[in-house]
Amino acid sequence: MKTDTIAAIATAMTNSGIGIIRISGEDAFTVIDRIYQSKNGKKKLSEEKSHTVHYGYIVDDTKENKIIDEVMVLIMRAPNTYTREDTVEIDCHGGVYVMKRILETVIKYGARPAEPGEFTKRAFLNGRIDLSQAESVIDVINSKNEFALKSSLSQLSGSVSENIILLFSCWIIIFSVSVFVYPSLKPLFSPTT
Repeated sequence: MKTDTIAAIATAMTNSGIGIIRISGEDAFTVIDRIYQSKNGKKKLSEEKSHTVHYGYIVDDTKENKIIDEVMVLIMRAPNTYTREDTVEIDCHGGVYVMKRILETVIKYGARPAEPGEFTKRAFLNGRIDLSQAESVIDVINSKNEFALKSSLSQLSGSVSENIILLFSCWIIIFSVSVFVYPSLKPLFSPTT
């Protein structure tokens, strides 16, 4: 299934030491190749191995001052990513203006702005997480104490889904045994015509 390539700022929109811009989709590597320049100017990130980090610059050749920021870029190939799509993370300086400029450049060269929660939606739609895990992502983000965090992380790891499957399996066993032991119950569970 072809999907748009999306991008968003993944860190808080406040000045900080580091900011992260995430790109995900079929054209993630095409976009980064258009805007990334290595220190020696020769590296093409689309040709690099998965789960590697690269030092260089984000540039916009259409601007007079073409270098936007000095960055570290993480390359992650599908399906071994959160969204199960090709993914690029740009670690830049965490100034709000710098992050916005990099995001604008990423969009200018082929991505579109991600909707809120779209990375998690894609992880769900691509089978990386189930609905219970998708819902727990916001709970992890909004946790205000240790108990809430542990509970949300447990749900994110699949504990709720596993318990539902276990309960359903137990119900099937109990039902099967009940109908076998008490054959008179069978008409209650047979389809009516």
